[in-house]
Amino acid sequence: MGDTFQSLLCLKKRSYQASLRGKYLHWTEKTEDLESKIGQSFCIPVMEIVCARVGRVKNLTSGPEPLDAVNQFTVFHIKRVKKEKWILETLFFTAQDSELCHQWVEALQKRIQQYGGSRPRNLLVFINPIGGRGQASRVFQRQIAPLFQLAGIESTVIETTRANQARDHILERDLKGFDGLVCVGGDGMFSELMHGLIGRTQKEAGISENCVDSTLVPSSLRIGIIPAGSTDCICFATVGTNDPITSALHIIVGDTQPLDVCAVYHEGNLLKYSVSLIGYGFYGDVLADSDQHRWMGPFRYNYSGFKMVLHNRSYEGTVEFQLAENLQSSPRDQTRCRTGCLVCSESSERLKEESEELKGNSLDHEDSIHDSKWHTVEDSFVAVNVTCMCSACPKSPDGLSPTAHLADGTADLILVKKCSILQFLRHLIRHTNQKDQFDLPFVDVYRVKALRFTARKNEDESNESIPIKKGFFERLCSNNPPHSCWNCDGETLLYPSISIKVHCQLINLFARGIEGGRRSSLFNH
Repeated sequence: MGDTFQSLLCLKKRSYQASLRGKYLHWTEKTEDLESKIGQSFCIPVMEIVCARVGRVKNLTSGPEPLDAVNQFTVFHIKRVKKEKWILETLFFTAQDSELCHQWVEALQKRIQQYGGSRPRNLLVFINPIGGRGQASRVFQRQIAPLFQLAGIESTVIETTRANQARDHILERDLKGFDGLVCVGGDGMFSELMHGLIGRTQKEAGISENCVDSTLVPSSLRIGIIPAGSTDCICFATVGTNDPITSALHIIVGDTQPLDVCAVYHEGNLLKYSVSLIGYGFYGDVLADSDQHRWMGPFRYNYSGFKMVLHNRSYEGTVEFQLAENLQSSPRDQTRCRTGCLVCSESSERLKEESEELKGNSLDHEDSIHDSKWHTVEDSFVAVNVTCMCSACPKSPDGLSPTAHLADGTADLILVKKCSILQFLRHLIRHTNQKDQFDLPFVDVYRVKALRFTARKNEDESNESIPIKKGFFERLCSNNPPHSCWNCDGETLLYPSISIKVHCQLINLFARGIEGGRRSSLFNH
């Protein structure tokens, strides 16, 4: 058929000159009036066509309608609606005869294979049936499974019955034949998949995770997230919405978004990996207190947050950090990491060059870290926050650090020093009203690649937990404990003294970053 396939087609009782050229499907309205201008033209990128089917297919779970003419075919494609939300749109074309109809479907399917990117064919899906809103199984079966089936994706589904079941399965079982992992749940479920995949990849590569100096290697498998949790922070930062259909469509078209990962260590031993928030002080206290009120559901975070604001606790400690060497971005430059981000793209190129250098000689990649200057801040902190993404969520649309990048090998360190209740409230409110939360005298922010935190009173670790349970009023009015704990992507770490290292683009997601601006894949031209 050559690189261009074209013919006359009808759409909504109008005649169009349609053509499939390169990476795009075009159709232009034909007019009978010779004096009139050429009719409207439309275009869809092939990579955003899910599939083409013979017949007029309206229902994802059924075939073509039996009474329809054999010369019709259906094109399923992505349509952008409000904000970053995507939906599946259908176009019903009518060809001159059944042979031409089948030729169009064949041409479209071949072009999807040629230009459709790296689309998954076999996915391992983990569902947390009780996490978040408790709707994960229903969301997958009713909304997502029919989409995967339409796109020709086979899914092996596992409903978890215990904590860390998904992580253990990934670490121990055979993953041959799968070209992607999918979690249906919240950020906690994603964390299980991330830990399992990183751990398995390092084990296969013979790399020790319990070594701060190790250069960890990424996996070839991508992770997809179908949001069904309480916060869905990862989806907000990498897709721009927590809509399950949108996330499923990103998986179907094979989008790839590399993501930096922070490794958290205590005395040289790995504690956790994080992609969102590592918070000491306020956010650690909120998480620890909320764990005592799980019966409240998601409201417990508001309740505990209110309590911790009234406490206005601060903790003495020393923060040592290495500033990022990338001078093209900073936490205060007012840019945003979006699809095709140049900062992250340049980091990808730099990472490839460094990998080639390591293969060509015995140069230790860690020499650059050890030779970098360490900066020190010693103070009393209301909060010490580290994030390698903006950490946006519905309550904070811009997140903890609005200009953080997803894949530049850095994290943003936010230091909130001792201040009054009203001052701290002012800082928190600025997370919701698009004002600069860093433009305050008691807040400092740095773009870093590694850091260490040492609590001033580093006593026996077994005594470093949150205060003993007391009555309601005793807890509300209790004094400062000597230490806080760390909130690591929603999990509590009881060691106050830790070190953190950023690993550039350690995992890959089925995502493309927040698009920011584009609203429709079906556009005039």
